[in-house]
Amino acid sequence: MGPPPSAPQKERRCAEQGSNDLISVLGTAGQPTTAQLAAIKEAGYEVVINLATGTTPRDLPNEADVVATLGMEYIHIPVVWDQPTEADLTHFCAAMDATQDKKRFVHCIANMRVSAFVLLYRVLRHGVEQDEARATMARIWEPNPIWHQFIQAALARRQPQQRQEG
Repeated sequence: MGPPPSAPQKERRCAEQGSNDLISVLGTAGQPTTAQLAAIKEAGYEVVINLATGTTPRDLPNEADVVATLGMEYIHIPVVWDQPTEADLTHFCAAMDATQDKKRFVHCIANMRVSAFVLLYRVLRHGVEQDEARATMARIWEPNPIWHQFIQAALARRQPQQRQEG
């Protein structure tokens, strides 16, 4: 798999998806390079949320420092690929809620963890229809059995709740 699209390309792709719930303030991709993080900053992103564990050769080892040097906020929520947890999702939703007034760029290694978490966030916090959110994720991947079960369990456990404004 090649490098993630540049921030402007990704933003354009998100805008084409047709949903207006988060699209104007959210970009997603696989692991960005240092140069791509600079482009992300230039595209107006203020927060980088990293769902990768930080322990693979594909991770950017000094990502937190690079993001800080660029003047963006950095949030690291290490989600183990084959063991996503309810606590991970809760932390992600809290981070998204806490930065709701900022333009956010969320990534992992291949945009798969991110697409699942964003699907759940959109459905559970923004009330987006599951079919719409799943269609967006399907453009990236079809979840393996571990992730399918995680998504189904999260949807079954939680009734959609609008995030608290304020």
